[in-house]
Amino acid sequence: MMPDNNLIPRIYSNFRGVDFRGEEINLVRSPDSVNIWKDYKETESIRTRPKMELKEAFEGIVYGIFFYKAGETEEMLVHSGTSLYRVVDGVKTELYSGLNPARSDGFLYGGVWYFKDGKHYLQYDGSSIKEVEGYTPTTSIARRPGGGGTIYEDVNLLIGKRINTFLADGESTEYCLDAQYIDSDYVPIVKVNDEETQAFTVDYEAGKITFEVAPEVPLTDGQDNVSVEFRKTVEGYRDKINKCTLLQLFDNRVFFSGNPEYPNTIFHCSLDDPSYCSDLDYYNEGLDMAPIRGLVAGNNALWAFKEPSHANTTVFYHTPTNDHEYGKIYPSVHSSISTGCVGGAINFNDDIVFFSERGMEGINGDITAEQAIAHRSSLADRKLTTEEGYKDMILAEWEGYLMVFIGNRVYLADGRGTFSNDGHREYEWFYWEMEKAITGARVNGGVLYLGTEDGVYTLTDMEGDVVSWWTTPKDRFNYPQHQKTTNKRGCVVEATGDVEVYAKTEDTDFELIGTYEGITDYFVSRIKRKKFKDIQLKFHSKTRFSIETATLECFVGGYIKR
Repeated sequence: MMPDNNLIPRIYSNFRGVDFRGEEINLVRSPDSVNIWKDYKETESIRTRPKMELKEAFEGIVYGIFFYKAGETEEMLVHSGTSLYRVVDGVKTELYSGLNPARSDGFLYGGVWYFKDGKHYLQYDGSSIKEVEGYTPTTSIARRPGGGGTIYEDVNLLIGKRINTFLADGESTEYCLDAQYIDSDYVPIVKVNDEETQAFTVDYEAGKITFEVAPEVPLTDGQDNVSVEFRKTVEGYRDKINKCTLLQLFDNRVFFSGNPEYPNTIFHCSLDDPSYCSDLDYYNEGLDMAPIRGLVAGNNALWAFKEPSHANTTVFYHTPTNDHEYGKIYPSVHSSISTGCVGGAINFNDDIVFFSERGMEGINGDITAEQAIAHRSSLADRKLTTEEGYKDMILAEWEGYLMVFIGNRVYLADGRGTFSNDGHREYEWFYWEMEKAITGARVNGGVLYLGTEDGVYTLTDMEGDVVSWWTTPKDRFNYPQHQKTTNKRGCVVEATGDVEVYAKTEDTDFELIGTYEGITDYFVSRIKRKKFKDIQLKFHSKTRFSIETATLECFVGGYIKR
């Protein structure tokens, strides 16, 4: 039934985000929008994004941005090219050179900052930086001079040093270590009754210490009184950790993965000690060698996401379990999910998500139930998944958004904007094109820091010029079979800033209607279009703008004729 006066008002408002599906889409979304978002701290209106603002220039590509607070001074640590720099009050100092020119990561634990680049494992305490030395484990205790005793601590992958302690018998001069072929370029540290001695010789091949005088029996019965610290380097041990590229803190431990030589393996450190990685503390995720692409802590578990494989077991999880023999362990359990991860993975507002070949997936169900995945990015998939570099995306959470950086393009999942689709939750999305390709991202103090090929930028310039636009979907005004004519009163737009208005009907390209500068409240755009089937509006700015509502009225006429 036609309206009484044939006039239909259309109010475009409550804008939600983009919809790149190319189908009939909701009028609150846009089939073509660039550099627009909702800055919820300021307004519910859509507006132009902030501009990138140079924080610190660097000659090399910025692969990682980190922050460390030493006393009252906060330092920005930047991995640029093959060096690590400290930046304080604009003064840049090189801390370390020879780094891997690749994306890096780090974490703070116990007041010490740790750094990984797939080649090194460094530690920094605010004054000096060095390779993580590693805790020296006591691998055997209560040993007799001829051997035996009790295995006490595991070998540390990060250091070749080990300690054996013995119970002297007062007669023996030869003391056998728990390893042979020990390093001959390292003189063992030997103590008797806690006092260091050098009255011994070493058989490095046999792993044997020979004292000039037999150590006396201990003063306390049954208490070890001889200790030997020696070194036995096992080729490739330290590289198991050094070559890892993925980090995740979970249950007061650090978990490592991403080593190309051990693509499906997760390693972890000991409780509260990132410098101690036992040679037995590792788990293989399945029998196939598909690489692990992401580690995520959430839902009381550590989740591991692997690339697609024929084994159809791509998502694994680990929950802390107490074992009477080994203590706290993290057995690997495969989920019921077979969809593989090709991009990144993250815990976004307690939503565990990963990027498959189809887009962003979220895990529905916890570890006590059968897990299933629910798609989270239907509105952005057609553009997102075809991006060159999709598999090398960078993820960061900022201002309630999940930022997906791919080159100079950014896809923003809106944590506040969700909707139900086929019974599961999905996100609204926005899309940006940045001034430069993004090579690293870090949020500190609510500020988003971005690495590029020439420096560190912040997304803090709220006044600088950024080209942006929002396009409405094709609108048939509820009568697709009828011709429409716009009301000569024009289109009323509540907006701020500088706005160019374009209009397009089904048989025309976008044509400029008018340019409106310095808007502080609203403006009226005289859109004159006759006998059209559908119409689209485009709000464009070369500087900055925001839009709250746009009202357009159309008269509905007769049936469309071919």
